[in-house]
Amino acid sequence: MAHGYETGRLNLPFVGIATFGKRPYVADWSAIRADAAILGAPFDFGTQFRAGARFGPRAIREASTLFSFGHAGAYDHEDDATYLGPEVTLVDLGDADIVHTDTEASHANIETGVRAILDAGALPVVLGGDHSVNIPCIRAFAGRGPIHILQIDAHLDFVDVRHGVRHGHGNPMRRAAEQDHVTGITALGIRNVSSTAREGYEAARAMGDDFLSVRQVRKLGLAATLARIPKGARLYVTIDIDGFCPSIAPGTGTPSHGGFLYYEVLEILQGVARAHEIVGIDLVEVAPDYDPAGSTAILAAQILLNFLGFIFHARGQRG
Repeated sequence: MAHGYETGRLNLPFVGIATFGKRPYVADWSAIRADAAILGAPFDFGTQFRAGARFGPRAIREASTLFSFGHAGAYDHEDDATYLGPEVTLVDLGDADIVHTDTEASHANIETGVRAILDAGALPVVLGGDHSVNIPCIRAFAGRGPIHILQIDAHLDFVDVRHGVRHGHGNPMRRAAEQDHVTGITALGIRNVSSTAREGYEAARAMGDDFLSVRQVRKLGLAATLARIPKGARLYVTIDIDGFCPSIAPGTGTPSHGGFLYYEVLEILQGVARAHEIVGIDLVEVAPDYDPAGSTAILAAQILLNFLGFIFHARGQRG
C-alpha cells in the first residue's frame, strides 16, 4: 500500500532487468526516440593479453542499477545542479550481434548500431568490449564530421599493422587518424611501456595526435590540459578503463599502474562537456572477472552517468 506521495512500485536497484540505469529497452533500432542511446559491444577478439571484456557491457549495466534511484534526477550539492532529470531521455538498445572469431562482421554490426543512433539524432554511448570496438564507432561518423577525439587511456593504441592485424585493440587511434572526418586526437593518461613502438609515437605526432601522460596532465593542471583541445571542436570521447589506476580499476586486461584517479577524469569530462559539443562516447576494456569486488564496473557506470549528466546540463545551459 502506498503512503503519502509515493505511488507505484519502489523498483529498487536489485529488482528487475538490468538495462543501463534501468532505462527503457528499445529492441527496434529503427524506432529510437531519445537524447542518448546505450549500445553494448561485447567484443574482445582484438585483445592481445587477458580476454574478458566481452562481459563488460553486462557488468556495467548491472553496476549502473545502483544509480537508478531518483526519477526526478540526481541533485549535486557541489554544483547546485540536478543531472539527468526527466527532461533527458536515455534508452538501452541492447547489444550489437557478435560473430565469434569474425572481427569484420562483428565490427560491422557495431557500426550499424551506432549509425542507427546517429540517424535518430541521439548521442551514441557504446559499452565495450575491447578498444577495437572504437574502430566501427568512428567509421559510423563518416559524412558526419568533422570530429576531434578525446582519448583517456594508458596506451597510445597507434599500432599500424602487426602480423597483418589492423583492427585489434592496439590499432584504433591509428585507424581513426586515417579517417577524413577526424581532425585530430588528444590522448590523456599515456604512460609506462606501451603496445605502440617509438615509430608509432612519431607517426601519431605527425598525424595530429597530441598526447600527455598522467604526470604531465597533473603538472599542467586542468585548465591548461583542456586548452590543448582545439576550441570549438566537436568531440568524440573514448574512455579506456585502464586510463584509471588499477588500484581503483583492476578489472581490465592490460592494467598499467600510475593511472588517473576518479576526480581527475571526472573534472576533465565536466570541462569538455561545458566547452564542447559531445557527439559520441565509448567506454571500453572493462573485464569484470579480474575484479571480484565489482568496483571497476561501478566506476565505469558512475563515470558514464555523470558525464551524461554534464553533457545534457551544459546543453540546457547553452539553450
